[in-house]
Amino acid sequence: MPKVFISYSWEDESHKQWVKHLADELLKNGIDATLDQYDLALGDRLPLFMEKSISDSDYVLVICTPKYKEKSDNRKGGVGYEGHIISGELLSTGNERKFIPIIRKGTAVSAIPKCLSGKLGVNLVDGGDYENNFKDLITTIWGGKRKPALGEKPSFLNQPSTQGIKENEPLHILGIITDKVTVPKMDGTRGSALYKIPFKLSSRPSLLWTKLFVQAWNSPPRFTTMHRPGIASVIGDEIILNGTTIEEVRDYHRDTLKMCVEIANKKEQEIVEAKLKEKEREARFRQAHYDTVSKIADDLEF
Repeated sequence: MPKVFISYSWEDESHKQWVKHLADELLKNGIDATLDQYDLALGDRLPLFMEKSISDSDYVLVICTPKYKEKSDNRKGGVGYEGHIISGELLSTGNERKFIPIIRKGTAVSAIPKCLSGKLGVNLVDGGDYENNFKDLITTIWGGKRKPALGEKPSFLNQPSTQGIKENEPLHILGIITDKVTVPKMDGTRGSALYKIPFKLSSRPSLLWTKLFVQAWNSPPRFTTMHRPGIASVIGDEIILNGTTIEEVRDYHRDTLKMCVEIANKKEQEIVEAKLKEKEREARFRQAHYDTVSKIADDLEF
């Protein structure tokens, strides 16, 4: 069980009763709270009690008021002595989270002593949100604040870049880039009557789409007697048929081009969706694994 020491100033009876009530509530919540009103007996040495209590505790709860700040800053009385011990332990161990300011009266500026200046405290001032802030204190002491396990990169960011291909907007051919059509050699050699014809795509495809289109062109499910495997390539946002004529495109290749674009669109979508499902499955498995680890770890005691 976590062990805490409560440091406070003896101001008046109502303040002492408030601190005692706080200790009672901590004890009810399974926190071993050390308080002079309970744990200091007649004849005990005060300096030894303070030193041992601060040293042995997991947390030191400092009940901050303007009067506590004044005594601590000026090193007056028992509060001043505890201020020495707190400052010394902070310097020697660097365990900043061990010392938790609890603002009972005033504000952080007027109530928190210099040795704890800048630390995030708990506001338990009368009239404030006592219940929720007290629960936050209990959660902190028990180490119950736990971030969710780190998840995976959002699935919509894992999709291969398609540069403009959006859902319900598949790639399609816009037309022939006429000013880039090359001139045939016409030198009597084999194939000299053929030339290069580029086609403009609606957007720049991914490398995956490019590969799928070329595969579809080289082995289409149906084709004409004039079909030529191996002449298609994709560069940037252009499909290029290198070794044909404009007449062949009109009479034979047009329908094959459209079919191969549709095949590449469909297969790319299927591959992307399959990869996303696999990523989501892995993410669910990873989350379930860490949830199990976290649950069992919370129940283990050492």
